[in-house]
Amino acid sequence: MNNQTNNTISEKINVDGMGAIVHNEGVFFRVWAPNAQEVSVIGSFNDWKPNQAVLENEGNGYWSTNVLEAKAGDEYKYYLKTPSGELQRNDPYARKLTNSVGNSIVYDQNDFDWEKDNFQMPTWNKLVIYELHVGTYHVKNKGKVGDFYSLIEKLDYLKDLGINAIEVMPPFEFPGDFSWGYNPSHPFAIESSYGGPDAFKAFIKAAHERGIAVILDVVYNHFGPTDMDLWQFDGWQENGMGGIYFYNDWRATTPWGETRPDYGRPEVRQYIRDNAMMWLEEFRVDGLRMDMTPYIRNVKANEDSGATLQEGLSLIRWINSDVAKKFPWKIIIAEDLHGLDSITDHLGNECGLGFGSQWDADFVHPIRKVLIEQEDENRNMESICLALLNKYSGDTFKRVIYTESHDEVSNGKARVAEEIAFDNVNNWFSKKRASLGTALVMTTGGIPMLFQGQELLEDKWFSDTDPIDWTRAEKFKAFIGLHKDLIKLRLNHYNNTEGLSGQNTQIIRVDETHKIIVFQRWCKGGKGDNTVVILNFSNKFYDDLDIGFPQGGLWKLRFNSDWEGYDNDFANFDSHQINTQAGNYDNMQHYATMSIAAYTALIFSQDKDE
Repeated sequence: MNNQTNNTISEKINVDGMGAIVHNEGVFFRVWAPNAQEVSVIGSFNDWKPNQAVLENEGNGYWSTNVLEAKAGDEYKYYLKTPSGELQRNDPYARKLTNSVGNSIVYDQNDFDWEKDNFQMPTWNKLVIYELHVGTYHVKNKGKVGDFYSLIEKLDYLKDLGINAIEVMPPFEFPGDFSWGYNPSHPFAIESSYGGPDAFKAFIKAAHERGIAVILDVVYNHFGPTDMDLWQFDGWQENGMGGIYFYNDWRATTPWGETRPDYGRPEVRQYIRDNAMMWLEEFRVDGLRMDMTPYIRNVKANEDSGATLQEGLSLIRWINSDVAKKFPWKIIIAEDLHGLDSITDHLGNECGLGFGSQWDADFVHPIRKVLIEQEDENRNMESICLALLNKYSGDTFKRVIYTESHDEVSNGKARVAEEIAFDNVNNWFSKKRASLGTALVMTTGGIPMLFQGQELLEDKWFSDTDPIDWTRAEKFKAFIGLHKDLIKLRLNHYNNTEGLSGQNTQIIRVDETHKIIVFQRWCKGGKGDNTVVILNFSNKFYDDLDIGFPQGGLWKLRFNSDWEGYDNDFANFDSHQINTQAGNYDNMQHYATMSIAAYTALIFSQDKDE
């Protein structure tokens, strides 16, 4: 804690930190309430009686005491005497609550047995992310909410799919049992209906045992807006607004209410920084995805210079700097969606914010538009080309690429397959073009991400009350296999597609007439590395297509999305290994004549020399 206080009690018992801290001599409580006249802690350990455990004023607005009788599992609240009256408040740093309007629970953060957990996450160019929502990722049962224990039961499925990183939508204590999670009432506590903090740790431990990293979605652009004891925490406020944890003027306004944290107040900055580091340190998560960063760095989500929040920018830099120093292998991802290099530029650069990667709107929007367009002649091949080549800060892996996310399949939008054929995703056009989208995600330079159920051909749109329909796992088992095969190639499972995790992309052909895109990916180059991807975005098959290749010799077909093994409706149109011929074609020194089916992706590479 970066504050200058007397710390007399904490010095005696050698305890530092905020909230309720379990140690050998009871529980140490510390809270920030600068406008309180007196503070005590009430709870099950003193029959909820005020003035039984009075906190000492440390100065600078901090109060603390040690309660010998208190222990892990006890419920408690702070009792504040203020000029605005007597208030009962949950602990802003509470790791556990009975529910969003209940009581804080003393939680011993050191009591969980991690056993031999010493997980090392994959290098970022080898990540394949799967975004999911805890409450709906379980067997369909109306009225039931999933939790982290039911999520553990699905880890073997995700491992078999090939996923090596799970991005968890915000699981922080929120009102009720059903929510997307972007309305956190208590940012330090794991949602009680999800099982609380030990359930989350058990999930992380189980994921690590299976070689799967965990990335946590955090929300720092606003809190709440409801069930918040942070609101006017110690009674003080201005203009009827949120008090000490929030801006109390026009800067408070966000699309989610007047609940933007005050990034200029040192104690609030510390609160948010402590939150980020807690997940990485105590909970051992492998990365964070920071929700809607434009509303941290700007008053509004635009680039008006007068709207910049300099204190928000400096807070982001502080967090990213601390993470880079202590956990350089852990990834911090920004959801910024403005296509700015500054988001992922190094902190040493003048405007750099130091994020490890960022969600790429310049991929998802043009690619979705091409996929869901009903008329072939309206598909813009040049827009695909630009999406393929896009990168940030000179690094192709500074972006996360996807065709589905919680935002892209809700709020008036639906699953890609649903957008192609309303209420009929088990439609040839839906399946063919959805598989084209997945092939693009897994072969383009960037960190690929799937959204829950995408591989199951889930229909409609995302809702926090509509669980995944797991009966589709058998019905679309072959379609799941398509995703498995693409992920294996993306991760160079067979040691012949290393280029798919390399930095380099070259467009070989952009054919607006035939709606064909051809590109190659490579790392260092050569056999087993150079990988050629051919995509047909038209409802026509070609059996005499001449394509340039980067080098001569035998090129083997590693993937054909038209294979009937992925779906009985697919044609299994003849595509096979090819021998190239010498000759200048597509600005390449070799070429081959091949076949490709309608709405199909083909992937070719050469065997690595022994």
